Amino acid sequence: MTRRLPATARSASPAGRAVPRPPHGGRPVSPSTGPTGPTGRSGRRRAVTTVEVPGTNGAGTVRRTVLPGGLRVITETVPGVRSVSFGIWARVGSRDETPSLNGATHYLEHLLFKGTRTRTALDISAALDAVGGEMNAFTAKEYTCYYARVLDRDLPLAVDVLCDMLTDSVIAPEEVDAERGVILEEIAMTEDDPDDCVHDLFAHTRLGDTPLGRPVLGTAETVTALDRDRVARFYRRHYTPDRLVVTAAGSLDHASVVRRVRDAFERAGALGREDAVPMGPRSGRRTLRGGGRVEVLDRPTEQAHAVLGLPGVSRTDERRWALGVLNAALGGGMSSRLFQEVREKRGLAYSVYSYTSGYADCGLFGVYAGCRPDRLPEVLKICRAQLADIAGNGLSEEELRRAIGQLSGATVLGLEDTGALMHRLGKSEICWGAQLSVDDMLARFAAVDRDEVARVAAEVLDQRPSLAVIGPLGDRWAAGLDEAVC
Repeated sequence: MTRRLPATARSASPAGRAVPRPPHGGRPVSPSTGPTGPTGRSGRRRAVTTVEVPGTNGAGTVRRTVLPGGLRVITETVPGVRSVSFGIWARVGSRDETPSLNGATHYLEHLLFKGTRTRTALDISAALDAVGGEMNAFTAKEYTCYYARVLDRDLPLAVDVLCDMLTDSVIAPEEVDAERGVILEEIAMTEDDPDDCVHDLFAHTRLGDTPLGRPVLGTAETVTALDRDRVARFYRRHYTPDRLVVTAAGSLDHASVVRRVRDAFERAGALGREDAVPMGPRSGRRTLRGGGRVEVLDRPTEQAHAVLGLPGVSRTDERRWALGVLNAALGGGMSSRLFQEVREKRGLAYSVYSYTSGYADCGLFGVYAGCRPDRLPEVLKICRAQLADIAGNGLSEEELRRAIGQLSGATVLGLEDTGALMHRLGKSEICWGAQLSVDDMLARFAAVDRDEVARVAAEVLDQRPSLAVIGPLGDRWAAGLDEAVC
């Protein structure tokens, strides 16, 4: 099981709101009876299906069905492929944990692979291995995803196995104890990877000891203290149908996927609350800690790993499109300012880049660099100078054009496999409650102009930064780091 960084990149958010459908132009293609509407001839409550993205000649059509119980099933048809990526998303992440439960979401992700009432852990893994399929999961700050990629003929198997895992997991005490050791090893492995865990340190620098500021994996202390009963209660609370989203992309038929998912959940008795409605995206607003903080973790590594960062924008903020363009120009590729100034012209670092992380109620903007400890002050000085220059002067027309082209191309190329498409469907529903077509996304990037970038640069980059560093700094080099955040 893996997690995504840096965004897996912290305070409990308000309860989700029910989102009436069909919004955003979704068009009903089945009777608008709703999840509490009349039953059909079979005696089943009817589902509601909408077309979210029409597609062209059947290609790229995105359909969304809401089943009784609030379970959502979203698919995208991809002609010409032989595979299907199938996933189940839970609207729960590490930000939903109390301090004593830190790491429970990720712990549970592991445990759902450990057996149901009808399958052992070996049965689960062997079923997908026997058909050459891939199966995995990841935990993020605001959601968890379990997924499989199989040949189209084996989609019924993937649906059956994953739905069984999500609805009927045993969470046996002996498995909880055995998996604890695996997770402690994963925590140790992450701590041995400073260019990974420096992002967790930076999150703590800006977000403090809050759910968003704590690591997704938890700590050795919190994971050791978790027991079976607490994890099982967390499972029952957060893995209800109204909090789940099923997504699939590839060679598939939407109605068939819906039927198989519904059958699997009904066999488990998981669709009993027919009046339930889907839980909508998180919302809210939060203020991050003030700038000027420096947090240093002294480690005997060859390099110093640093993140210099500021408050960014939330994932629903309309400024995110302009900030994405700015980010690409600053540190998103080999022609970016940071790569050119730090690596190409001066040879001070091998890896240097910028990134954005957007959450429901806040965001982060960071610059990462890994270099020898004696070079860190100079690297940080160059990064601060580039941040100040863009904050005051924005981007040139050439930089703007290149950044938009880079984002547009990367967006299209990144969605050319069924796994990426499945991921986009799930994240869009969990985070925004709507589906944007690729053309819509490209149009958003293309509409960004220099004035928009200049405004968001002044608002985001002209703030006092904070700094997180992991490396063999000692008193000699650590003493000068405060200058980077003045």
